Amino acid sequence: MASYLAGAVPFSNIAARWRAGVDLRRVGTGTVSGSGLAAVAGPGPLVVAGIADVAKGAVGPLLAGPDRPLLGAVAGGAAVCGHNWSVFLGGAGGRGISTAMGALAVRHWPGTAVLLAGLAAGRAVRQTGLVSFLAALAVTPVLARTHGRDGVVAGVAVVAPMLAKRVLGNRRPDPDGVSVRLARLVLDRDGWRAPDEAGR
Repeated sequence: MASYLAGAVPFSNIAARWRAGVDLRRVGTGTVSGSGLAAVAGPGPLVVAGIADVAKGAVGPLLAGPDRPLLGAVAGGAAVCGHNWSVFLGGAGGRGISTAMGALAVRHWPGTAVLLAGLAAGRAVRQTGLVSFLAALAVTPVLARTHGRDGVVAGVAVVAPMLAKRVLGNRRPDPDGVSVRLARLVLDRDGWRAPDEAGR
């Protein structure tokens, strides 16, 4: 419960309200995320909120201690669930990447490296949704190789809620359907066309 509640603290939304008077649930895609925060408040608040989002993911695994890897994995997953479905935001939230990085950093740092590399590469090629999806898929196999069964459990615990949130989002798409949900999963948007092609 402590890990979920720590994860549920919506630092990006707090920063957006404080700096720009904006509720991130009401703008853009409705995602309470670093990219939404950067769009309304700039890079400074993004850095602070990003560090806080990573740190809150580490709370549960640290409290679990080094001798309880299963509990640490569950706690990491709970933090990602808290971030993605925050009780403080009526069930809304972000995608959980930063929080997952913090959760994995405690004992499974290669998973953090994979997610961070995915974010950096995605921004470089302007395909953050797609590349972060591929990075999320790579986390568990990498941790299986580096940490065995404990790595698999830790990877699945954080990746499953990340992928689920991509599909579910914070609001139902209109129109809805299998194609739209699949586009959400793979590209993290409600359609297969690039945003600048929409409406053409």
